[in-house]
Amino acid sequence: MDKGRFRVRTGVRDWLIAVGVAAALLVTGLSVHHSASGLGLLGYVLLAVGGLALAAGRRAPVAVLAVTGLCAVGYQAAGFDVAAVAFLFAVYAAMRAGHRIVTVAVSVAVLASLPLAALVSGLHSTGEAFAQARGALQIAWLIAAGAAGEALRQAEQRADEAERTREETARRRADEERLHIARELHDSLTHQISVIKVQAEAAVHVAQRRGEEVPEALLAIREAGREASRELRATLEALRDDDTTPPHGLDHVTELVERAGKSGLEATLTIEGRRHDVPTAVGRTAYRVVQESLTNIARHADAGTASVHIDYRPDTLAIRIDDDGKATPDSAPEPGIGLLGMRERVTALGGRLRAEPRSEGGFTVQAELPVERAS
Repeated sequence: MDKGRFRVRTGVRDWLIAVGVAAALLVTGLSVHHSASGLGLLGYVLLAVGGLALAAGRRAPVAVLAVTGLCAVGYQAAGFDVAAVAFLFAVYAAMRAGHRIVTVAVSVAVLASLPLAALVSGLHSTGEAFAQARGALQIAWLIAAGAAGEALRQAEQRADEAERTREETARRRADEERLHIARELHDSLTHQISVIKVQAEAAVHVAQRRGEEVPEALLAIREAGREASRELRATLEALRDDDTTPPHGLDHVTELVERAGKSGLEATLTIEGRRHDVPTAVGRTAYRVVQESLTNIARHADAGTASVHIDYRPDTLAIRIDDDGKATPDSAPEPGIGLLGMRERVTALGGRLRAEPRSEGGFTVQAELPVERAS
């Protein structure tokens, strides 16, 4: 349906161009020739036919090229000193359709015939006739240069659009693959881990009710089940966190701090600077940095307090998370998957991440995310 409307608009445009060129040729012919003889009438007819023939330029470019060329030579011979404008339009249409060899051959023939036609008309001497042909050739080169520039511009636009389309396709495929992995993890692991966790919890509960000593292996299994369940939920949440679902951002950091406080960690949040909107990717990354940092503090730092500091700067969002754990420069832990994931997220946005123990004790995570660059 849309293509049909497009064809109608294209046809109307072609006819408007053809009628406009024919009218321009006739007006020019009337201004330079006032004879009402049979030869004069023939010249007017050739002017009109040469212009109106352009309406068929898309369907039959070679035929239109021949007709406009013959008309140009014909009205020159009839004494009409009018530029071969319609023929130039036909040359452009034929070249655009891919008929290069035919177009060059016909163009050479017409350009060679125009001075001869001017000589036959008796309006010009030999020198004037060839000078007129040279002027027509210069006009043709001018129009060709403009047409080539426009064609190059359109080609560059199409290339840019193709590049954007490839990027969008790659991003969509990556999102689909990520969601596929999330479904596979959910279907294959969630049930089994839940069974292990429930069975371990039940065994520990039964042993405690009987007053029996709970084996260390059973307690380790229970703790491992809890840990695996939390890790799997976090992984699935990260995999499903895409642009099609409402993303976690800076507005949700407060919830992270409150949740950390409920788990026994004394956590505080400080926000400085003039708060302003940041790109979604920056907000999501900031949330993940805070989330992973607080999770690591609760699991590994053996800390009692943690502080989250967010600073809104004009072109940067600065984040700092400190804890009072037992980490020291001499006992720096090996970077885990969580820390590596944070670094990759920050680096992907053009930011910087520093995570290291402090000399006075405790661990610090600092991230700087450029706001303008990420947008």
